[in-house]
Amino acid sequence: MPTSSILFPFLFYLFVSFSLTDGAQLILVNNCQESLWPGILGSAGKPTPKDGGFELSSGQEVVLDAPEKWSGRIWGRQGCHFDNNGKGSCETGDCAGKLHCQGTGGSPPATVVEMTLGSSSSPLHFYDVSLVDGFNLPVSMKPVGGGIGCGVASCDVDLNVCCPSALEVKVGGKVVGCKSACLAMQSAKYCCTGEYSNPNTCKPTLFAHLFKAICPKAYSYAFDDSTSLNKCRASRYVITFCPPK
Repeated sequence: MPTSSILFPFLFYLFVSFSLTDGAQLILVNNCQESLWPGILGSAGKPTPKDGGFELSSGQEVVLDAPEKWSGRIWGRQGCHFDNNGKGSCETGDCAGKLHCQGTGGSPPATVVEMTLGSSSSPLHFYDVSLVDGFNLPVSMKPVGGGIGCGVASCDVDLNVCCPSALEVKVGGKVVGCKSACLAMQSAKYCCTGEYSNPNTCKPTLFAHLFKAICPKAYSYAFDDSTSLNKCRASRYVITFCPPK
């Protein structure tokens, strides 16, 4: 048998092994009809790719290389205006008026993609879409090319259209976000804090049930059904803002 016939499968195996365990490639796609400014926040002790934020034009995609064991969150910001020094503001998801969030989280309401990547010794990646901080944009995360046992995390419906009036966030008369019950009510019962900080005492609200009915593949409140958490060992994932239904 020619040496190349033996070498190729071996190299292919090494390539797949490294790609599955050495972090992951995140492909951010803007399928919305307007420019967005993704915000990125690494968990404590984790790096923040792209300094935490950048502009993503309609139809554009950007590839991020996340190292193994990386964990953090990604969200979309709308209606942003920044000066030459990267100072300004966004209508939703604003991070202290900065283009590059650099360690600052987004102001709710914001639809958030959360993930914890695996390593060579524990290769599974965990990810979800969360409405715990409310909603501003439809978004999804899924492995490129699918994968055995790999799920799709998403809220691909515009919840702003059916947001209860008590939860609406408006700019210029237009609904640009839908608050979580916690943000709207500001109480331990709705925020799952204090005596309500466990799944036995913190139950889904009417609003959480509404979110869950419309977006069953997303977390609707702090102690939502664990089926909203996805796990996979793919090497590439696509995060799409305004994903096609």
